[in-house]
Amino acid sequence: MDRTILDVHILQNVPPSNLNRDDTGTPKTALYGGVRRARVSSQAWKRATRKAFEKLLPASELGVRTKKVAEELGGRITALDGSIEGANAFALAAEVIKTATGSKVEVPKRKARKEGEDTGAEAPPESAYLMFLSRRQLDALAAIVIKGSAGGDLKALQDFLKEKNSKAAAKAAVDTRHSVDIALFGRMVADSADLNVEAATQVAHAIGVHRSEIESDYYTAVDDRNKDDGESGAGMIGAVDFNSATLYRYAAVDVDELDRNLGKGYRDSEGKNLQGQDGEGPSTPAARAVKAFLEAFAQSMPTGKINTFGNHTLPAAVIVKLRTRRAISFVDAFERPVTPGAGGEGGYLKGSCDRLAAYVPGLEEQYGVRDGDSTWVFRVGQDTAALSELGNEVTFPELLDRVERAVERALKTAEERRSGADA
Repeated sequence: MDRTILDVHILQNVPPSNLNRDDTGTPKTALYGGVRRARVSSQAWKRATRKAFEKLLPASELGVRTKKVAEELGGRITALDGSIEGANAFALAAEVIKTATGSKVEVPKRKARKEGEDTGAEAPPESAYLMFLSRRQLDALAAIVIKGSAGGDLKALQDFLKEKNSKAAAKAAVDTRHSVDIALFGRMVADSADLNVEAATQVAHAIGVHRSEIESDYYTAVDDRNKDDGESGAGMIGAVDFNSATLYRYAAVDVDELDRNLGKGYRDSEGKNLQGQDGEGPSTPAARAVKAFLEAFAQSMPTGKINTFGNHTLPAAVIVKLRTRRAISFVDAFERPVTPGAGGEGGYLKGSCDRLAAYVPGLEEQYGVRDGDSTWVFRVGQDTAALSELGNEVTFPELLDRVERAVERALKTAEERRSGADA
C-alpha cells in the first residue's frame, strides 16, 4: 500500500557554539565513521521546533506540556466561572484530570511543607510527570468541571464523574482534538496507555559531516567598581567549551499518521482560523501542519549558550522528498568524514554538497525509489550548486507552498482510493 512520507534533509553551518551540552557543560558529540563529530540531540531540536510553532500557529492549535496541569486547568475553570478560584479550582481540576487520565495529581510533599510554613497556603497539585494536553482538551475538561461541580462543589463533581457517561466524556476530552505538536511529536500517558499518541515525526540527532574538536574559551570579567589605584585583576574568571561544524540534519514525517492524529478536519470556524481570515488555503489540517513543521524545523535553532555565541545561522540547503514507501536518511553519505576544501580555501559545505549530490542518485537507483517529481531543493550560494540536480529548485517560500499542496493532493488521493475500495 502506498504511503505518504515526507523526508527533510538539511545542511547547515554552525560557527563556534554550544547548542546542546551534556552534564559537564561540554557540547555533545558522537563517534561516527571512526571520528568524533559534533552532535545536537533530536530532543533539543524538537524543543526548538515546538517553540517556533508559537509564531507560526494560533495558540489554540498548540499543546501545553507541564506537571502544573492542575494550575493550568484551574485558570481555565476560573475564566468560565469567576466564583470558582484558587485552591478550589485547583482541587476540581485535579479531580477531573485523575478521572480522565488515571494519573495521580497531588501537592508535592516538599512544596506542601515549604509553602505551608511560609504562607500557610497549600501549593497547587501537580502530576507526577509531564502531561501533554492540547489547549482544546484543557478547555473541554474545564467545561466538564463547570457542568458537574454545581458551582464549585468538589463532592458534586466526584459524584458526577462516577457516572459512566461522565467518566467516558472526561476520557474522550483528552483523547480527541489533539494539537499539532501532540500529533507530530506524540504523547505518553504512563497511567493510561490507551491515551498515548504515536508520534508522526521522527527527528535524527544532527551530526557534523566532518571531524570536530572541542575547544575552550577562557574568559574574565572586570569589576566595574575597581579603580586604577585600587584592587587589580579580574572579578570573575571561567571557561566555556564550544565547537563548530557543518551539520547534517534529518527528519521524517509520516503524513498518514499525522492525518489520523489530527482527525479528518475542523469545524468551519476553526478551519477559517487555521487558514487565515480570507479563508484561502488547504482544507486538510495535516497539510497545514506539515507546512508549519517544515518551516519551524528548518529555521529553528536550539538556544544553548545563544547569548554567549550568537550563532544565528540558517540552513545553506534544504532537500525535501515526498515518498510513497518508507523514510530514507542520507547520513551514509557522510560516514567517511568530509575533508576541508582544496587549494587552501578550507570549508566543508561544498564538499558536503558534492558528496550528497553523488550519493543520492546512486542510492535511489539501486533501490528503485526515485521520486524526482516530488523532490524540492532550496539552496543558497555557489557552494551548494551540485544539489540542483537532485530536484526542482525553489525559494524557501515556494518550498513551503509546494510541499503543502503536494501533501494535500496525496491525502486526497489516498482518501479517494479508500472510498473506492469501500464502495
